[in-house]
Amino acid sequence: MYFKKNEAWYVLFVNTNQEEKVKGILEKEIGDKYKFIIPTRELKERKNGKWHYVRRKLFPGYIFIKTSMNIDMYYKLKNAPGIIRLLRSEDEILTVSEEELNILSMFLSNNDINIGISELYRDKDIIRIISGPLLGLEGQIVKFNFRKCRAKVNINFMNEVRVVELGIELVEKI
Repeated sequence: MYFKKNEAWYVLFVNTNQEEKVKGILEKEIGDKYKFIIPTRELKERKNGKWHYVRRKLFPGYIFIKTSMNIDMYYKLKNAPGIIRLLRSEDEILTVSEEELNILSMFLSNNDINIGISELYRDKDIIRIISGPLLGLEGQIVKFNFRKCRAKVNINFMNEVRVVELGIELVEKI
């Protein structure tokens, strides 16, 4: 098995809705000198006729860890409770590529791991993004759902294109 000597971002696959619990266990057992993140996104949801802002996980079932992977770290992670597996190809553990990190960092602002809501306006068939994480990424947007205040966006994650929903807010034309 091939290990990288420098620090890199790796992805752990865990049971969905157990991400925070597993992150807490890892911080306790492995130590807080390693960085663990669970990216989230802010969405508007309607409940009982009122709009509320909620946070949902961007990639349910995944935890990102920044570490230098060696045999000891590999077995600490592999044997930690709640972790199903590390994402890997046939012969090596996969790292998050620079391109994927750049795209994620465009979404995540000021070291916050939450993707905020983008503001946009619609003039007939023309949609313009004014502010937020989708600014400059118009080519990645697949579909808008104005009733649910969401945009479906293509994100390249671990060598796969995934469609995720991000929050949008329709504002009056400037």
